[in-house]
Amino acid sequence: MELTGARWRKSSRSSGNGGNCVEVADNLPGLVAVRDSKDPTGPALTFTPTAWRTFLTQPPTRG
Repeated sequence: MELTGARWRKSSRSSGNGGNCVEVADNLPGLVAVRDSKDPTGPALTFTPTAWRTFLTQPPTRG
């Protein structure tokens, strides 16, 4: 999957504890990409916009 042109931003859901950040690129047609900011050249997870919205809106499960 080609992610050139992705504009990465720190997720608002990332913690502020110094480096443990998730970056999100939601400017690509038909997908949302997520990566670890500590490894920007490493793998990225990709989601459809619908799947990403579902992920963000689901309440956390308690186990």
